[in-house]
Amino acid sequence: MTRCHLHKFGGSSLADADCYRRVAHILLTHGHSDDLIVVSAAGKSTNFLYKLLELSDGKQLWQEELQVLISYQQNLIEQLLSNEQARSLRERLSTDKSQLTSLLSLEKLNDYQSNQVVSFGERWSSRLLAALLRESGVAAADIDARTLLVADEGAVPQIRLQESKDKVQQMLAAHPNERLVITGFICANEQGDTLLLGRNGSDFSATLLASLANIERVTIWTDVEGVFNADPNRINDAKLLKSMSLTEANRLAHLGSPVLHNRTLQPLFDTEVSLAVRSSYAPHTDFTLIAPKSSSASAPVVTSLPSVSLFNVTLKAELPQLLSCFAEAGLTPLAYWSLAHGRAELAFTHENQKQALAIFEANNDYLHIEGLQIRDDLGLVALVSADAGLYRRGFARLLNRDAHPLCNDGLSLVTLVPKGQVNLLTQKVHRRCAGPRKRIGVLLLGIGNIGEAWIDLFKRARPVLNKELEVSVELIGLVSSKKALISDDDIALDTWQDQFEQTATDWEYASLFDQLQQLDCDEIIALDISASADLTLQYPEFFARGIHVVSANKLAGSGPLTFYRELKQQLGNRRLFWRYNASCGAGLPVQHVLNDLHNSGDNIEAVGGIFSGTLCWLFEHFDGKKPFSELVLEAKGLGITEPDPRDDLSGRDMQRKLLILAREIGHDIELDEIVLNSLVPEHLVDIPLPQFIERLSELDVEMQLQYQAAAEQGKVLRYVASLDWLEGGLKAEVGIQWVDRTHPYANLTPGDNVFVIRSAFYQDNPLIIRGPGAGREVTAAAVQSDLAQICRDLLQE
Repeated sequence: MTRCHLHKFGGSSLADADCYRRVAHILLTHGHSDDLIVVSAAGKSTNFLYKLLELSDGKQLWQEELQVLISYQQNLIEQLLSNEQARSLRERLSTDKSQLTSLLSLEKLNDYQSNQVVSFGERWSSRLLAALLRESGVAAADIDARTLLVADEGAVPQIRLQESKDKVQQMLAAHPNERLVITGFICANEQGDTLLLGRNGSDFSATLLASLANIERVTIWTDVEGVFNADPNRINDAKLLKSMSLTEANRLAHLGSPVLHNRTLQPLFDTEVSLAVRSSYAPHTDFTLIAPKSSSASAPVVTSLPSVSLFNVTLKAELPQLLSCFAEAGLTPLAYWSLAHGRAELAFTHENQKQALAIFEANNDYLHIEGLQIRDDLGLVALVSADAGLYRRGFARLLNRDAHPLCNDGLSLVTLVPKGQVNLLTQKVHRRCAGPRKRIGVLLLGIGNIGEAWIDLFKRARPVLNKELEVSVELIGLVSSKKALISDDDIALDTWQDQFEQTATDWEYASLFDQLQQLDCDEIIALDISASADLTLQYPEFFARGIHVVSANKLAGSGPLTFYRELKQQLGNRRLFWRYNASCGAGLPVQHVLNDLHNSGDNIEAVGGIFSGTLCWLFEHFDGKKPFSELVLEAKGLGITEPDPRDDLSGRDMQRKLLILAREIGHDIELDEIVLNSLVPEHLVDIPLPQFIERLSELDVEMQLQYQAAAEQGKVLRYVASLDWLEGGLKAEVGIQWVDRTHPYANLTPGDNVFVIRSAFYQDNPLIIRGPGAGREVTAAAVQSDLAQICRDLLQE
């Protein structure tokens, strides 16, 4: 039966007796009876052994230091084991001391003998942990990895994979249902001489043995909880990553991660083995899982190196040829840049500087390398993610003139900066790219035709908005006149109607605001796509609770002046945003243009136009041949008018829109200061709708007379809103005007809106904005535009 798990414990996890007990507890509670365990030397034992080699080589007194090390091991034995178990290990330790004394007394130790001295640390750990497990009542054996891993010698030993795999499989067959504690860091050549696997060799031993044993999961237990999206010792709000792909982890390791090491990960490629990084000091906390074939990108990770070696060379060959030379030698640069005039720059860790220099020298004739220079005054800052390209712009904005351009290899973005700038840039990149994304919740008030159109548009626009602004904009609420759905999770845009129907509940304003207050959002933006006067009265409460508003509802912007001023004051006091471009002209950028003219220093003198698609349609079709009342009934049948045509014919809607524009350009006026010339006679205003429809023909005589009188002067009738700033003061009026047939008001597509703006810059040739002024899609687009602009404004704070 295939064994499922291999645990690896580093020296810090085995530093003292309490640590050993903690490790044993982890193995008994998180493991299985046939787990494999790989161990490093306890605490600083390896450093001690290297020190002994140095002292013996210089013929200094090493015996006292050896006794300190032996005493450390004896104390561990005494504290952890009963008399019987302890006696056996004491005897073996005494033998080890004799062997070490013999080796260290030699005139000159060869490499194999020095390696043998260093190997004792792992052997002691393996032996002691296996004994402690047996003391706990489980079957366990210690295994010397030199009996399993056979390697060819080199700068780094090269494992003979098939031969080693056969030995591992034989060991597993010989020890069924037994925990096997294996030494890390060491292996042997064909003759059985001790070889060391180099820096971080125990982690490499663990993943290598897991691949040879067909293990499903390797857990590296260390003194940190896992891989963070930045160094938690430098970045206070660094977050633990719960998962990473192997390719991302490998790139992060290559760029100097203190937790992951490049060589450790190599045995996992082309296997099904996953790697967990966990804390032996907090085994019940979250951890990082590195999946071998994960296709999903994890959150970006920011890493840095305080100093690197930068090679600057001139070569006649192409840069790809140079890179291939390094690839063949098994050394990949941290980053590289192609410069002008055949120059190139390649960055390496200081640890790899000598190897890199040797590769340059070995390929000098082939590449025609000239002018090789090495700089060591630069540090590295990098971001690692399978979606690295998404963060390029945000990262690039943080670079100053001292920084190298970003090197993008698809998995990482890398720059070099002067050493003194590394920490600050690392913090900025983390905050900008890897820190928690600002979460902006959107509350939709009104889920009718325009609301549905907005959701369809939002579904398409949101990915672009999130990518551009590096935020997470989510739909967190849907409110109709009777029901409300408020969710702390993003409401699914594909199934929102079903979710609303199944889970929406009755609501009132107090409970609605309380629910919104509990949401985990950095900002909330309410979209008022309604015609509710009651809802506009709640705007002060929205603002009081820090909620921004987008209005397609024109009632707030055209409400009483005191109410309007109160809203504007709240916005200024709280630094909130209220945008209402959709309330006038639907998707036409009227308010944007007025604001731009004002900001440019222009002086707006007049604004006029036809702001009603219904009235535009009626007057574009009214040619005197058909009674005006018949056109109204035709428009009502087509759904062009409101259910009660008086809502259009009264001109009240245009009056409110003109008031909104007047206030937008700085005129503090009330609605009744705009003269309203309604098309509805006074005696028809308050009668029931059926009676009004029956008596609609009473409009025809007046309308026909107006048409004929205008036609005699070569003019046409249009229902127009106009605002003029004259010497005598402000003149604002809504009503029928006679206009020339060449006037911008006279030749519209039925249903259009047109806005004509005269200013100091636009005198004889006014600025004209024309297009559909109504419709679910264009209104939804205006709402989405306002929403996007508020999101941008929030990120600029």
